[in-house]
Amino acid sequence: MGALSLAVACGVLALCLALTGATNPGFVVRITQAGLDYAHQHGIAVLEKELAQVKLQDISGDFRIRHVGKVRYEISRLDLRSFHLPYSRISLVPKVGLQVSISNAFAELDGNWRVKIHFIRDHGSFNLNVENVYIKISLRLGNDGSGKPTISTSDCSTHISKVRVHFSGRFGWLYNLFHGAVESRFRTLLEDKVCKIVVSSVRSELQPYLQTLPVTSRIDAMTGIDYSLVAPPIATAQSLDVGLKGEFFSLSHRSTVPFPPLALTLPPDHDRMVYFGASSYFFNTASFAYHAAGALVFEITDAMIPQGADFHLNTSTFSAFIPQLEKMYPNTPMKLKLSAPSAPFLNIGPEGLALRPVVDIQAYAILPSSSLVPLFLLSLTGNVSAVINVRSGHIVGSLSVGRMKLSLKHSDVGTFQVRTLQSIMNIYASSILLPRVNARLDEGFPLPLPDRIQLSNILVRFHQNFLLLGADVHYQPRG
Repeated sequence: MGALSLAVACGVLALCLALTGATNPGFVVRITQAGLDYAHQHGIAVLEKELAQVKLQDISGDFRIRHVGKVRYEISRLDLRSFHLPYSRISLVPKVGLQVSISNAFAELDGNWRVKIHFIRDHGSFNLNVENVYIKISLRLGNDGSGKPTISTSDCSTHISKVRVHFSGRFGWLYNLFHGAVESRFRTLLEDKVCKIVVSSVRSELQPYLQTLPVTSRIDAMTGIDYSLVAPPIATAQSLDVGLKGEFFSLSHRSTVPFPPLALTLPPDHDRMVYFGASSYFFNTASFAYHAAGALVFEITDAMIPQGADFHLNTSTFSAFIPQLEKMYPNTPMKLKLSAPSAPFLNIGPEGLALRPVVDIQAYAILPSSSLVPLFLLSLTGNVSAVINVRSGHIVGSLSVGRMKLSLKHSDVGTFQVRTLQSIMNIYASSILLPRVNARLDEGFPLPLPDRIQLSNILVRFHQNFLLLGADVHYQPRG
C-alpha cells in the first residue's frame, strides 16, 4: 500500500472511530425563539449602554474650497449623548448559530469645532445626528475543553445612512461648504467603532455570563452532576438545542457508567421559553452513583420506630412470626440493615416514572456486648412510583410504594413463613425508610442554569425514556 493510500485509510478509520464514539446526551436543554427573544432584550439593553459610552477620538483635517482656498478644521471633545436601538431581532441560523439584526438605530453627539481659513479663525460647538443605522451581528456558538458553552462574534457589519452635522458660529455659510467631508469622517469613524464595541461586549459581557453555566454541580457529600456539553449547541429553524452529558457521579470514586445513553429527541413544543429533557440515563446514573458511593444502605433500630407505635424492634415482636426467636434470643433488641444488591433502575413512560427496586433486609440481634448476631436475610421487591416537579431551579420529587413482596434468601434461625412478616415490613418501609428517602428527594437536584435565572410557569410531562420540563425564565440582575 502506497503512502497516500495508507494516509487515506488511516483518515477513514479515524473518522469511523469518531462517529462510533459519538456520545448521546443524557440531558438536553432547548431554548425556543421566545427564550431567545427574552435573552435578546437584555442583551440589546447592555449593548445600548455600551454604545452610549463609546469614546470618539478627535478629528482634524484639511479641505480645499474653490475660490476660498484651504480650510483647516479640528473637531474635539466629542460627547456621545445617546445611542438608541429601537428595532432589533434575533434569528436562528440552522447549523451555524445566531444572527442579530438592528435597524433604524440613531445617536446624538455634541462637540467643539475650530476652523482656520487663511487669517480667519473661528470656533464654536456643534451637534450631530446619526440616523438610519443598520447593524448585523453573527454569533458563533461552541464549547471549550471543559465542556462550557462559548460564544463569539463571527461577523459584524454596520451601515449608517445619514449623518447630519449642525455647526454654530458666525460663518455658517462657510461651514456648510465642508460639512460633507466632516460627516463622511464621522460615518466611517462610527461604523468602525460600533462593531468594535459589539465584539468587545460579546467577549466581556456575554461570554463570561455563559461561563457561569455549571459544568459540574456538587449535590451532597457523596455525589455530583456532570452537565458538560457533549457537542457545540445546535441551531435549528425553531430552537437552539444544547446537549449535556447529564451524568451523576460519585465524588469519592468516579467510574465509567456501564450503560450508554439512548438517543433523546424532544417534541416540537414551543409554548415555554426553555425546555429540559432529562433522560432515563440521567436518573439511572443517579442510582448508579449513589450505589457506588455506598449511600443505598439504611439501618433501622428501635429508636427510629415512630412514637405511639404498639410494637418495638426486638425479638419479642418478631417471635409472633418466628416463634424460635424468643427461645434463642429472649427479649433482645434487633437491627435491620437494608441495602440494594445492585443499583435500582427506573423506567420512564407516558404514564410516569416507576421503578422496581430489590432490597436486601438483613436482621440482626443486638447482644448485651453490642455485638451483632445475624438472624435472617430477606429480599424485598416492590413497585415504586414517583412524582416530579421543579422548585427553585431544582428537580424535586417524592416516591410512593405500592405492593411489596418478600422472599427468604437465608436464615440462621431455622425455617419460617415469610409472608407473615409482610405487614410489619410494610410498616418499616412506609413509616421509616420512605420518609428518609423522600426528605432527600425534596432537597432536589440542580438544573443547569446560569447565574441569576429563575424559572416560572413550570410544565412537567413524561415521554418514552425521558422527562420533559418546560418553563419560562426571568433574569434577576444584580443590585
